[in-house]
Amino acid sequence: MQSPGLLLRFERSLYLRLRCLADRRLSRRAVRRGEEPEPEHLLTGELGEDHAFFHLRSLGYTIVARRWVSVRVKGDLDLVGWDGDTLVIFEVKTRTARDLFPAEVAVNPAKQKQLRKLTAAWLAQLPARHRGRLPVRFDVISVYLVTEQPEFEHIAGAFPFRESM
Repeated sequence: MQSPGLLLRFERSLYLRLRCLADRRLSRRAVRRGEEPEPEHLLTGELGEDHAFFHLRSLGYTIVARRWVSVRVKGDLDLVGWDGDTLVIFEVKTRTARDLFPAEVAVNPAKQKQLRKLTAAWLAQLPARHRGRLPVRFDVISVYLVTEQPEFEHIAGAFPFRESM
């Protein structure tokens, strides 16, 4: 029997290779059609979310949604998962270099407000009896694609669900 860690590494490796192949094919197809390929910074962000997904799974989180969107609220939730009985909303920030400001600085008060609204929309899908009692936590995962292996910085409980007055 294979160990779960080995199986997860294989799954991640295979997924990332297929993702890279698909991105290249889509880019070539767009160019042939005279369309603009997806911008590089969006591809980098998606790659960082993919790395964060597998990293969090290796830490034991159960991820239940990726790039979740609402019809009523602008934006998306990068990753939604469970840490035991706590619902965790993961905001992923990806960088290809380490500069003066860490990636998590981009999760400013306006972004936090948007994430709170999106989370409320996500929670609205649940049965009403569970919504108010469910503990919610916002974590920020910074993914640095600087070396061969991605580097992660994880800030658990980066900001509260309810805005402080």
